[in-house]
Amino acid sequence: MRINKSIKFKIDGVTVKARTGQTIMDAADEAGIYIPRLCDVEGLEPQGSCRVCTVKVNGRPAAACTQPVTQDIVVENDTLEILNYRRDLIRMLFQEGNHLCSICEASGRCELQAMAYRLAIVEPAKYPYLQPVRPIDASHPDILLDKNRCIRCGRCIRASRQIDGKTFLDISAGESINGSVLTERTWLTQTSISMTGPFPREHVL
Repeated sequence: MRINKSIKFKIDGVTVKARTGQTIMDAADEAGIYIPRLCDVEGLEPQGSCRVCTVKVNGRPAAACTQPVTQDIVVENDTLEILNYRRDLIRMLFQEGNHLCSICEASGRCELQAMAYRLAIVEPAKYPYLQPVRPIDASHPDILLDKNRCIRCGRCIRASRQIDGKTFLDISAGESINGSVLTERTWLTQTSISMTGPFPREHVL
């Protein structure tokens, strides 16, 4: 029988207790310390794709949602350097896609928008807007795939695989801004996917 060993480490000078196998984010959540995140959500395996949860562990950047806790590590979470890093990540997500908050029906209940407010991103655009033209798949009666607003967090893919046991979604290869969510057929309506049960809203952005 495996016994979870108690571990102690520090986040911004605060001593935090954790268990063997926990990630920094899990331990921080239990300790009431907030670490920003977009791709990580309860109920799905962490992926570390958005990098908004980046912290410094003993001086080196790491994704808090996937980095396991070890004894006596020193974690920096709430520093100006990391705040500016997170701000730049969110800015780039806005500016490489088509996120028009003022006319978007999701305004006021959008996690990307809420994160921008949380990080106090209020100054004029730092990077040029790319305004890409991406397809929208509204062929399915239950699912809408809008690649203009996709930030490639992978939550929809992980939810379909880990909760529904379906593999009709995937992500295109490569890390470029042109990467996108793919379906097993040209259109969603051509797939075998059906909404046969409750699908948690929090598993998609």
